[in-house]
Amino acid sequence: MQFDRKYLPLILGVAIATGIFIGGKLNFSDAPDRFFTAKSKKDKLNRLIDYIEYDYVDDINTDSIVDVTVNGILENLDPHSVYIPRDDMERVADEMRGNFVGIGVSFYTYKDTIAVIRPIENGPSAKAGIKGGDRIIMADNDTLIGNSLKDGELVKKLKGPLNSKVELKIFRKGEPELLTFKVKRGKIPIKSVDASYMLTENLGYIKINKFAESTYKEFKKGLDKLIALGATKIALDLRDNPGGRLDITELILDEFLEDDKLILFTKNKRGDIEKSYATNRGDFETGEVFVLIDENSASASEIVAGALQDNDKGTIVGRRSYGKGLVQREMDLGDGSAVRLTVSRYYTPTGRSIQRPYNKGNREYYEDYYKRIENGELTDETKIEIADSLKFTTPKGKVVYGGGGIIPDIFVPVDKSMNNETLTYLKRRGVFGYFAFEMLEKDRNAFSNYNRKDFIASFKVTDDMLLEFQDYLNVRTGSNITFVAYHEEVKQYLKATFADQLFGDGAFEEVINQRDIMIDEVIRLSDGE
Repeated sequence: MQFDRKYLPLILGVAIATGIFIGGKLNFSDAPDRFFTAKSKKDKLNRLIDYIEYDYVDDINTDSIVDVTVNGILENLDPHSVYIPRDDMERVADEMRGNFVGIGVSFYTYKDTIAVIRPIENGPSAKAGIKGGDRIIMADNDTLIGNSLKDGELVKKLKGPLNSKVELKIFRKGEPELLTFKVKRGKIPIKSVDASYMLTENLGYIKINKFAESTYKEFKKGLDKLIALGATKIALDLRDNPGGRLDITELILDEFLEDDKLILFTKNKRGDIEKSYATNRGDFETGEVFVLIDENSASASEIVAGALQDNDKGTIVGRRSYGKGLVQREMDLGDGSAVRLTVSRYYTPTGRSIQRPYNKGNREYYEDYYKRIENGELTDETKIEIADSLKFTTPKGKVVYGGGGIIPDIFVPVDKSMNNETLTYLKRRGVFGYFAFEMLEKDRNAFSNYNRKDFIASFKVTDDMLLEFQDYLNVRTGSNITFVAYHEEVKQYLKATFADQLFGDGAFEEVINQRDIMIDEVIRLSDGE
C-alpha cells in the first residue's frame, strides 16, 4: 500500500531526528550506598533512573523516562537534533529509503472499511486485479472492518515480509459475493518525485517532495523523459520540500552544474572542511534552470537553490526559504532507537551559511513562519530582513545573502486565492478526497471515457457539483459553510483530486498548477518576457 498525502490524515511525513543515549543498569544491594560515586554526569543520570526503577513507590516505565530525558537534553542543543524512538524507526527508515513492503494500494478508511482509492501502477494489487472502489474486508483470517482497528493497525495487517502472500477478501460493487485475491507483497515506492511533465514546448517541470534514497533515480527518469520530449529548460519545484539526504542532493545538482563546480562545503566543530564538487556526468549542464522555493523549502532544498544561485546557474523564483544550514548524522543507540545529531554546518559555494539563529529557543525558532506573516514578508519582498554584514558576491557579481534562508532572484508573493483559511480547512479535513471518491462510486463508468490528457484539458467541475460538495461538506463536518468566494479555486482542487484518484502519477499537480501564479511567472521568464 502507498501512503497518499492527499487522502490519508496519517500521511507520512519525513521526520528529522537526533539525540543522545542514556543507558546501562547497575547491580546493587538494598544498602543506601549501593552505587559507586558518580564519575560523570552520565553516571548521575544512570543512578537516578535506577533509583526510580527499583525504589520508586509506583511501577514506572523507565523506557519512557529515558525517552523524555533524551528529548529534554536535545532541546538544549539545536532545533534539528532530535530523537527517533524505537517505535518510529521503521517508518522513518521507510521514508528515507523511499520504499516499503506492502500490497500496493492507496487507500483510506471509509465508513469503517478499507476503501481502495487506486492500486499503485504495476504494483502487487494492480497485477492481482484489485481496482479503485474495492473494499478490503479480510486479510488472511483477520477481519478488517469495524471501528476497532486504527489506521496504523490496518497498515500492519497488510504489510509483511517481501514476497510473502496474503489472501484478501474484497467487496466490489455489483458483485454478488466477496472476491478472493492472493497478493504477493512487494517493494512499494514512496514517491519523492510527484510530477514530471511539459509546461510548454521547451519548458519541463519536475516536483520533488523530499530527498530520499530513491529520489535521484526518480528524478533522472523524469529528467530523461523531459529531455526526450524537447525540454531545454527545467522548472524544478522544491516548494514545501523539507530536505533529506545530502548525497542524493549532490547527485541531482551534478546534473545541472559543470565539471568541478563547487556544490557546497561542510565544517564540523574541529574546523574540518569537506568540499563537494560536480563531476563530468551531468546531462543538463547547458540547459536553463528555474528553481521554485517557498518558506517551507528547507535543508537539502536550500542546498540545491544555494548551489545553483552561487554558481550563477539558473534563476531562483518564489519566497525566502526556511533557513536550515545544519547537517545531521543518524546514530544507532543499540536498542532499536536512534538519533540524528547535528554534526556540522554546510555553506554554499560563496561561503554563506543560511541557518537561521536559534539562540532564543526552539519555540521562537519554529514560530518564525508566523513572524513572516506578521511583518508582511510573504506578500512584500521589501519586508524581507537582510543583514548587510552577511552579503556575498557570486562569480558574475550577483549579490546574495546568508543568515536565514535563500532569498530568491525573482520574488512571487503568496497567492491568497489559493492559500486561504477556507481551502486550508478543507484540505486538512480531507473532504476533497472523500467527496471525489463518493462521486466516482456513484458511477465510475461515467469517467471511463476520459483519458488523462482529455480529462486535464476539458473536464469541468460544474456549479451544481460545487453546491453538492458544499452540502456534503456541511453534513460531514457539521458546519455551515457557504462558498461566498473562492468558487473557482475550490473547483480547481476538486478537479485535481478527481484527476489524482483516476490517473495518479502527477495528475494532481498538473491540474493544480493551472492556477499557480509561481508557475505562471516561470513560464513568463522562460519566454523571455
